[in-house]
Amino acid sequence: MAETAPYWVVPVMRTGYGARGAVYLVVGGLALMAAIVGGEAEGTTGALELLKSQAWGVIALWGIGLGLLCFMVWRVIDAKMDLETYGTGLKGVVARTGQAVTGVIHGALGLWAIAAALGIGTGGGGSKSWTAKLLGMQYGQWIVGLAGAVVVGAGIYYFYKAYSEKYKSHLRRTAVMERLDPVAKAGLVAHGVAVALIGGFLIYAAMTASPEQAGGLGKAFDTIRGMAFGRILLILLTAGLIAFALFCFIEAVYRIVPARAGPDVKTLAKRAERKADPRV
Repeated sequence: MAETAPYWVVPVMRTGYGARGAVYLVVGGLALMAAIVGGEAEGTTGALELLKSQAWGVIALWGIGLGLLCFMVWRVIDAKMDLETYGTGLKGVVARTGQAVTGVIHGALGLWAIAAALGIGTGGGGSKSWTAKLLGMQYGQWIVGLAGAVVVGAGIYYFYKAYSEKYKSHLRRTAVMERLDPVAKAGLVAHGVAVALIGGFLIYAAMTASPEQAGGLGKAFDTIRGMAFGRILLILLTAGLIAFALFCFIEAVYRIVPARAGPDVKTLAKRAERKADPRV
């Protein structure tokens, strides 16, 4: 059973989603410009490195880094206390484990951003590096392949989340939020595409025992651009990631914590139920 959320969880959560949105806005925005005018589309760390070169870049990196650490705290506390009432069944355990894992991943990126702001060396820790270390272990190919399958599954889940509209149960219903809902859905789909591609790279790296086949968003952008009509597809994907950034900002403003919100809070999901059944 979910515990009552402490009062500080909500502002920490909103700060975290805001920082997450800022990351995807920077990555998606720079990649979209590269797709339109030409040039290489940077991945997450590459885009943040470019951000540092701006006059306000160091301040932005500090804000993003601290915000992503807030996101990690929110996700870990959310998973531990079951603040979104997933329960203790198999599905609930899987969902809460996913929350903790994504929190730790974003926290690591937050530490990277702070290190970059401080001018501390940040190289050598990319996906190819840790994939190479895993592949060098006993059963390393199986571990990397399993990790890739999990990541692909996470990407597919974003499609399911958009299709089933489950995200609506955590968003406060307002007139503005109802108008922004199509943006949220498009962002979830685009993020699902990117995540599934990254998982596919890991699976291929495991099959070929080659860490060079692994990669993050930068490799996903390169792969999309190399396809037929790649430039158009890349523009669509990067525009979708900007939509996902806006979805993160939406969550920063309108997301609720079920364990703290109470039963009287109206969500988009309740609105959808009312449309489906006038008696609700």
